[in-house]
Amino acid sequence: MAKATTPPTPTRRAPRSSTRQPLTPDRVLDAALSLADAEGLDALSMRRVASALGVEAMSLYNHVANKDALLSGLVDRVVGEIDLPAIGGDWRAEMRRRAVSAHATLTRHPWAALLIISRISVGPMMLRYINATVGCLREAGFSYAQADHAWNAIDSHVYGFTVQALKFPLKPEEYAPAARGYLPMIPPDLPYFRGLTAEVAEGRHDGLHAFTFGLDLILDGLERVRLASLAESPSETPPPQHPTGA
Repeated sequence: MAKATTPPTPTRRAPRSSTRQPLTPDRVLDAALSLADAEGLDALSMRRVASALGVEAMSLYNHVANKDALLSGLVDRVVGEIDLPAIGGDWRAEMRRRAVSAHATLTRHPWAALLIISRISVGPMMLRYINATVGCLREAGFSYAQADHAWNAIDSHVYGFTVQALKFPLKPEEYAPAARGYLPMIPPDLPYFRGLTAEVAEGRHDGLHAFTFGLDLILDGLERVRLASLAESPSETPPPQHPTGA
């Protein structure tokens, strides 16, 4: 007779604990920002962002409407990293600080400058940024039209300088060797171009372009505009401003 056996007791599985963080708009933007910084905007897609978060792409649409909304969110996130100028302070120092901060921020996010200037953004950070910028200039005595021109002149320098610096094909340490190689190819009838190239080739000039050099020229010019405007409307003179160059 066969020996009776007791059936094995089923093993109970412990309930699976979920350690996955809930998806939020901020987490989606964080992942998109990291991906753009690492690989550029061309690599950015809803599918790639979802993969980085370990979710299906369709899950993102509960938090971000579409890729266009994602890009707008990235613009606002980057703008939020830029120092806001103080309203009512020394306008020149505040706008200089703002510009230096913007250049540093856009350099950290090499894809951002072209994205910002190519779209209209009305995110909360961008609106605060614009309000603080216009407010700083307006309280210093610029008219609204002058403030608009001033703000755009400064930002044209910020964006243009930053994009050129990011796209320039040579590293600073390569300037002198490149100049030495290029110098023999410059014809004698271009003496000033040849002279500048020789300065770099022979180490008398490093060839580096200084962001603050152009910025201070713009600020100096805007201060002349401000003073002329106040002279024409003395009754609207705001508290005195004391330009400071750093």
